[in-house]
Amino acid sequence: MAVFTEVSLAQAQALADRLNLGAVQALQGIKAGIENTNYFLNTESGSYVLTVFERLTFEQLPFYLRLMEHLAQRGVAVPAPHADAQGEILFELAGKPAAVVDKLAGGHQLAPDLHHCQQVGAQLARMHLAGQDFPLSQPNLRGLAWWSETVPVVLPFLSPAQSELISSELAFQQQLAASQSYAELPRGPIHADLFRDNVMFAEVEGGLPGRERLTGFFDFYFAGVDTWLFDLAVCLNDWCIDLASGRLDAARAQAFVDAYEGVRPLSGAEHRLLPALLRGAALRFWISRLWDFHLPRDAALLKPHDPGHFERVLRERVAEPWHALKD
Repeated sequence: MAVFTEVSLAQAQALADRLNLGAVQALQGIKAGIENTNYFLNTESGSYVLTVFERLTFEQLPFYLRLMEHLAQRGVAVPAPHADAQGEILFELAGKPAAVVDKLAGGHQLAPDLHHCQQVGAQLARMHLAGQDFPLSQPNLRGLAWWSETVPVVLPFLSPAQSELISSELAFQQQLAASQSYAELPRGPIHADLFRDNVMFAEVEGGLPGRERLTGFFDFYFAGVDTWLFDLAVCLNDWCIDLASGRLDAARAQAFVDAYEGVRPLSGAEHRLLPALLRGAALRFWISRLWDFHLPRDAALLKPHDPGHFERVLRERVAEPWHALKD
């Protein structure tokens, strides 16, 4: 989402013409994020997001784009990709894969309360259920195999204490993944990166202040088939924590899980393994932030995230395991 690839107005107009979106009125690079190049694209027909994919390939991308299309068709609030007259939704721009999707209304809620967590929890469960019959399959490309490959790459940059933590946690997660209880967890397409800045809320006209409605999930470009519990753990580690310390906010976490279970109840195994998956979700983002921080790519507007945040989160999850309450 940093600008790695500069897109000209002429290039944007050519793609807008192919999609029958009308004349381009504005094209603005989006600063947030570090994976893809994103632009806000405004045309005479509406507002969209133009993405140029920097790492994902033409072979990988149909999974993500068709998943978004599938979920949108089933009433899940996600940005639908736009197709040309032949039904194609993946294009080439500046020699790279590109797509145009609807721009969601509203803005981010970076200080969520119980109300926001409940909405995200319920919508996450709806998304999981809606994806059950999605015909394409692709593994979570930032899952355990990637962790195992990447930890040796980042180890030289770590202190002895950090090396011990990341190595021991990776071994714990490898052992967990080999267990029968883990193999029996329900799974399907997951978002895998549903942080606060990947969800939009809008004010309800005439509603109470602070009671925004969720307008959608976006940025599905880390999605893959994995356990639904991992997706839930990723969310809890961002939506329901104190950002300064990494500690879990039990009230928000319970509200999130209760709302999720109001749509899709968790199994007994999911409840038992939630603390371990919370650790795994923290490890995943610590590894990726270490990788981005110490081995950065050149890009306009690029600002890597602080890897220390998820180190703190992981230490907290190991020290203070959290279970959702059950009746």
